[in-house]
Amino acid sequence: MTRTLLLSAATLALAAAAQAEPIRMGLQPWLGYGPLWVAAEKGFFQQEGLEVELTTFNWDQDMTAALASESLDVSVAATNSVITYFNQGLDVKGFLILDVSNEADAVLAGADVGGIADLKGRTVAFESGTTSDLLINYALKEAGMSLADIQHVPMGASEAGLALISGQVDAAVTYEPYISAALSQGEGHKVIYTAAEEPGLISDMMVATGTWIDAHPEEVQGLIRAWDDAVAFIRENPEEGSAIIAEAVGSPMEEFAPAFAGVRLYSVAENRDALTGQFQETVTQIGTVMQATNPDEVRQVPTADQIMSLDGLNAVAGQ
Repeated sequence: MTRTLLLSAATLALAAAAQAEPIRMGLQPWLGYGPLWVAAEKGFFQQEGLEVELTTFNWDQDMTAALASESLDVSVAATNSVITYFNQGLDVKGFLILDVSNEADAVLAGADVGGIADLKGRTVAFESGTTSDLLINYALKEAGMSLADIQHVPMGASEAGLALISGQVDAAVTYEPYISAALSQGEGHKVIYTAAEEPGLISDMMVATGTWIDAHPEEVQGLIRAWDDAVAFIRENPEEGSAIIAEAVGSPMEEFAPAFAGVRLYSVAENRDALTGQFQETVTQIGTVMQATNPDEVRQVPTADQIMSLDGLNAVAGQ
């Protein structure tokens, strides 16, 4: 008995030492990442024995740089970003599908723009290499156009809508809550295209380097369980969950509800269902669009298995 107790104490001590350093996680003020703020607020990370430091970034490129420099341990990333990392030979893997956006990613324009075709020769604000980049490329391709037909104004999602309202640009590609904020402030501005035109095009993952994932299997599983608990909490307590997310992203509640309706969150069970086929098709679809619009950067369209590390998810799903 004494030997067993001593071994257990030693094991606990080692586990505590291994988790002494907090997990540094980067994210953006996007509704689909809401369960992460809920997990922090409701103690779901702590229940898993994890200390998680959430750091918010406004620009994708800054968050990517922080992960590459090891200033972050874990991050969130759009599926198209992970495909780009794969083509750049970077050791970054997704280990959980977080969300899919429909109406919550969109192209906004003024009253004199009737549709995507009307953007020819006009200024359009969006950040390169992001979901906004993917969406505008896809929309232009569907209209028989390309980026060469518009004037790209590099700008983060949080700034693009404001630039449209102030008359700096003719159109903006952004996501919620910035869509609702821009529409509420800009008279005559409207949505001319959304990600719902191609369901699954805009989606997000939780990511880390393959090295970090391999070295921290328990932490990976703990993050996955905490996310799953947060998704369940939001579904069972929609008012409280929505309030936590709205405060985190800076969205007034009257704008939050319609905005959040355009996002689908994925539980662990839904991850497993999606990864049996649907998400494999989605990755191919996204990669094909990226390759068609930017062949120099996307030379290979990967499979979901190539850009994801699923040991942690499989372990949690099997518990």
